[in-house]
Amino acid sequence: MSLGELQARLGVKIEPELLELALTHTSFSYENGNQPSNERLEFLGDSVLGFVVSAHITQTFTDLSEGELSRLKNAVVSAKALAPIAEALGLGEYLRLGVGEERTGGRTKPNLLADVFEAILGAIYVSKGIDAATEFVRSQVFPLLADPAALLSASEPKTKLQELAAKLGLDAPSYTVTHDGPDHDRIFTASLMLQGRVFVGAARSKRDAETEAALAALAKLS
Repeated sequence: MSLGELQARLGVKIEPELLELALTHTSFSYENGNQPSNERLEFLGDSVLGFVVSAHITQTFTDLSEGELSRLKNAVVSAKALAPIAEALGLGEYLRLGVGEERTGGRTKPNLLADVFEAILGAIYVSKGIDAATEFVRSQVFPLLADPAALLSASEPKTKLQELAAKLGLDAPSYTVTHDGPDHDRIFTASLMLQGRVFVGAARSKRDAETEAALAALAKLS
């Protein structure tokens, strides 16, 4: 898999050394003499993404309050939203990972995929400037805003479920979480109790497991 192929997928030509740095996870850096990782580019990309998205939704959704704009922005820049974009671009295939991260499925972990997307965006900004970075966000991220209500519902299912339960006069949802497996490969299972029914979600973090359970409950109630 060549970096040239990735350049074509991205639609932006980035200096090969800079692109390689954007793809270098800290686990690879640590196992290879503490060479530079993509953390600084990720930090920069996160800031660029937040600015571009904030400017766009403020200008586009003029009827939303400040609080609603904040919730929408947070939904768009969340790992849950960015990971599928990174996956569609094939960024996981190009990640430079350490042995341990490779063994535990790092190429498909949502947080790692979201982080490398932000690092790539940071690299685009450094290489081509804010206009190219904005265009990249416009083409890859803005389509998520076609249905802001659905985006908010998917990004905050626990809140949405709590609000819906209250609206329907139901008791507040309650969660019980258990886990299984070694520390480096732990799976969490959340059992959500609502009106005598149990909805179950499983994921690699407590929060994501509860989210999956809430999504299952929302699908049934809807």
